[in-house]
Amino acid sequence: MRTIAILNLKGGVGKTITAINFAALLARDYAQRVLLIDADSQCNLTEFVGGDPSVSNLADVLRGEADSIDSILAQTYENLELLITDDGSTEERTLQLLKEFCEKDPRVKVVYLKENLGSGHSRNNAIERAEGRYIAFCDCDDRWMPEKLERQIAYMQEKDCALVSSSYFICNEDSDITGINISPDKVTFGMEKRDNKIGCLTAVYDTRRLGRKFLMPSIRKRQDWGLFLNILKECGVCYAITEPLAVYRNRTGSISSRKFPLVKYNVRIYHDILGYSWPQSLFYFLFFFLPTYGTKVLKRKVDSYRLMKQIKQGKKPF
Repeated sequence: MRTIAILNLKGGVGKTITAINFAALLARDYAQRVLLIDADSQCNLTEFVGGDPSVSNLADVLRGEADSIDSILAQTYENLELLITDDGSTEERTLQLLKEFCEKDPRVKVVYLKENLGSGHSRNNAIERAEGRYIAFCDCDDRWMPEKLERQIAYMQEKDCALVSSSYFICNEDSDITGINISPDKVTFGMEKRDNKIGCLTAVYDTRRLGRKFLMPSIRKRQDWGLFLNILKECGVCYAITEPLAVYRNRTGSISSRKFPLVKYNVRIYHDILGYSWPQSLFYFLFFFLPTYGTKVLKRKVDSYRLMKQIKQGKKPF
């Protein structure tokens, strides 16, 4: 009965400090732990929750911001173990950070790889090591709210489902909240084919209900979308808590912020994951993905405007 988390760190220590619930995160002790962390030069943090009523949080860690790890360790859901796979990191700050976390708690375990094999390899390495029932994700310098896992696992039991997610706040590099992504209350396989609607930092899947672990596809980018499509082929629906339970950092120049280079990887999802021909894949991308993605971006802007207006008025948005 343990929980494993996948986390990927990047940037300088302390850069990820967040205004939201940060005091609460620091005030909590380290009784709640996470299990798996991968390190990758792309700094894509991924968490996995697995085990009986236990969670496996898998994380990629390359350059060390401790706040993402702290937000996992501060979860109100107890019984966690943290496994870290360092993917060829040579930066002293990262190595020192990992050493300090290991010294704080013997349940934090680090595996060091001699070379950088990419985020997909690191994440799958972590998933394969996971002992928990649930697997959850959290990107590098993103963070979880303290009650995230507890609420999501209870929601999974209530819905009797194998995959859940939630909405999430968006912040800038200075940790100022700038927007919000409100998730649909449920996402079907048909909806997910048009565009990824599941925030990776909010996803949790149940290996027992699915009957096995699901690995990231062996493509350089958009692995999370491919993973959720494969899971939804099995379980059919992802239920979401529409209240934000995580904070996504929109870092200038990050891979996720550069959309145009991702075009070929979006097309590859249709070809490699869904088995479409190249002409069919391009057709689906142009006439289904792009319109759906555009609508999603517009909705996010409207929702973010409303959120910021509420904050300025001193109202509590949730």
